[in-house]
Amino acid sequence: MCRWLAYSGPSIPLDAILFKPDNSLIRQSLSARRSRSVTNGDGFGVGWYSDHPHPGLFRDIHPAWNDENLRNLAEQIRANLFFSHVRASTGAPTARANCHPFRHGEWLFMHNGQIGGFNRIRRDLAFAVSPELYPQIVGSTDSELFFHLAIGEGLLDDPLGALGRATRLVEDMADAAGVDEPFMLTAAATDGRTIYAVRYGSGGDAPTLFFGHKLPAVEQTRDGIFRDLAGDEAAVIVLSEPLDDAESDWTEVPPGHAVIAAENRAYTVPFEAR
Repeated sequence: MCRWLAYSGPSIPLDAILFKPDNSLIRQSLSARRSRSVTNGDGFGVGWYSDHPHPGLFRDIHPAWNDENLRNLAEQIRANLFFSHVRASTGAPTARANCHPFRHGEWLFMHNGQIGGFNRIRRDLAFAVSPELYPQIVGSTDSELFFHLAIGEGLLDDPLGALGRATRLVEDMADAAGVDEPFMLTAAATDGRTIYAVRYGSGGDAPTLFFGHKLPAVEQTRDGIFRDLAGDEAAVIVLSEPLDDAESDWTEVPPGHAVIAAENRAYTVPFEAR
C-alpha cells in the first residue's frame, strides 16, 4: 500500500505540507501510522500546477525520506494545488515509470490500494483500454492502467462517474475470472481546479482517507519575518492519514464515498461502482 496527499488552497511552498507537520507525508514514507505497509520506500512523486497548462511532475525511485533533490525542490516550488505520493509496491518493480502521480494532459492521478488478482485479469484490462490511450501507458502498475481505463470511461468530463464505471469494469472482469481478492481503491484525480478522491473496497474495507483544512501557521521570509501562510484564504487537504494527532481537525471519509474539493472547500458524496 501507499500514502498520498492532495492540497488545494493559497499558494505555499511544498515543503510546508510535505516535510514540516508532525506526521508529514515524508515521515509517513518511513513510518506510516494507519497503513498496512509501515514503510513506503519504493519511490515517490509530486505533481503541481503553476503557470503552464499542464502540471509539473517530479518522480524518482529513492525513498522520499532520503532524497535530497526532493527536499531542495519542495523548499523552492510554490503551488496552490499539488499532489504527492509515497509508494509501497504491491508487485510492480521499483521504477520511475511506476511512481505516482500519473499525468494525462492537464490531469493528475494517484492511487493507494490494488486490483485483486491483477495478474489474472491484466491482459483483459489492457484490451479494455481505448486503443488511442494504450500507447501512453509506460509503466507496469495496476494504478496506471486503471487511470487510463477511467480516461476511456469519460474521466475528463465526468470524473466520479468515470471512476465508478472503471471500477465496475474491473469488478466484472475479476468476477468472470473467479478472482477472490478484493479491489481496493483509495485514489485522487484532479484537473488543476477540482480534486476528486474516492475510497472504495469491493470487500467493504478500503485504505484510509481523510480531509481537513489545517495549514502550518507561518513561514519565514528571506528577511527573517514570519508571515501567515494562509491569511484569510481557506485551504483543503485530502490525504491518506492526518498530519497530526488533532483528531477534531480531520474528517474520515467512509468507504463507498468520494470527496470533492473545489474552491478550497470539501464535501463528501456516495461513490458506487456502476
